[in-house]
Amino acid sequence: MKTILKSKVWASIVMLLIAAIGFAQQAPQLNDAEIAHVAVVANQIDIDYAKIAMDRSKNPEVREFAQTMIADHNAIIEQAVALVTKLGVEPQDNAVSQSLLKQAEATTKMLKAAKGAAFDKAYVDNEVAYHQAVIDAVKGVLIPQSQNAELKALLKVALPILETHLGHAKMAQSKISK
Repeated sequence: MKTILKSKVWASIVMLLIAAIGFAQQAPQLNDAEIAHVAVVANQIDIDYAKIAMDRSKNPEVREFAQTMIADHNAIIEQAVALVTKLGVEPQDNAVSQSLLKQAEATTKMLKAAKGAAFDKAYVDNEVAYHQAVIDAVKGVLIPQSQNAELKALLKVALPILETHLGHAKMAQSKISK
């Protein structure tokens, strides 16, 4: 069972990375309304993963990390919503958002199938891969394509937060792997 679960975790991570690489290489052209939608969707996906962790994990470190993800990503969403409201822009659904949601569906299914220590490892491994993919997308696509200075500034403010999350996820990953 553990071997099958590990295979599913790695398959999911590999698919996410392939999608992220493909996403960065194809660099879809997004307008500011689409970029705002991608930002909200990406943050909501990580909140949803964290809620699963809060329901399933007994590991205090994993639960603390998940709680931080919920708080920090909600704060980013609130800032993004405040900005689009101020600008009078309606976030616009797009192919990148749809791709993220489709991948999240598979990851959510995989996380919900895991239990105990296998869940903790799957969740933390996914957080490392997810944050790296999102950081790459923010740096390589979203910031360069943002036309509005305030949206670009918000993305730049979010970047160090995402990098801090990645660092915490890697620390948790190294502790769990021991």
